[in-house]
Amino acid sequence: MIYGEENIMYTKGQYVVSCTDIPVSSRVAEATPEEPFVVLILELDSNYISNLILETKLPKITDSDKKALAIAETDAELLDAFYRLAQLLDKTEAEQEILSPMIIKEIYYRLLTGPLGSQLRLINTKGTRPNQIAEAISLIKERYSEKLNMDEIAISVNMAPSSFYRNFKKVTQVSPLQYQKQLKLYEAQRLMLTGNYDAATASFEVGYESPTQFSREYKKMFGNPPKTDIKKLAMV
Repeated sequence: MIYGEENIMYTKGQYVVSCTDIPVSSRVAEATPEEPFVVLILELDSNYISNLILETKLPKITDSDKKALAIAETDAELLDAFYRLAQLLDKTEAEQEILSPMIIKEIYYRLLTGPLGSQLRLINTKGTRPNQIAEAISLIKERYSEKLNMDEIAISVNMAPSSFYRNFKKVTQVSPLQYQKQLKLYEAQRLMLTGNYDAATASFEVGYESPTQFSREYKKMFGNPPKTDIKKLAMV
């Protein structure tokens, strides 16, 4: 995975926690018919996690020098919980409705008390700097195609602009404007891949005023001009 300016490699027996929405590029480096790439993904519910933090009375975390994305080794208990959750796919709908919330709660608890728990707790504890950044990220996501004043975003989450910019980069590895730009480019790529948009139409759809600027920034991020990149991706 490419996360900000970092190139992160993870392998079997590990799990990845993304504490908030951050654009990443990823690819499968190793897979064979005998040992295929298989991954389980669970979308985290921030409100549920916040309530669980209060319910379990976990110690308060004050160290805010944590990244939003991190990797750790999967222990037997966490792996077993995910395995039991996956097994519910073969069960009746009634059984899934009763058992899945209990297993998901167990997974959340094991994540919160595991090696990456401090990241999750910081992001999901009201009033912490990372939680304020998570709120700002939600605002930027909602309005990513607009011209945004990041100082106003900072004030809306009760942060001074200087503190906002500094903490935003700590959490996401990119500046607020870079984050918004990445959202635009990933969405444009998706539109061209799945929505039959050409580059110019996709660029206007995500908020660019100049297709030339869009193509230049697209190539800088993805390595190829839009048309070439989409053609390569469509062949995969």
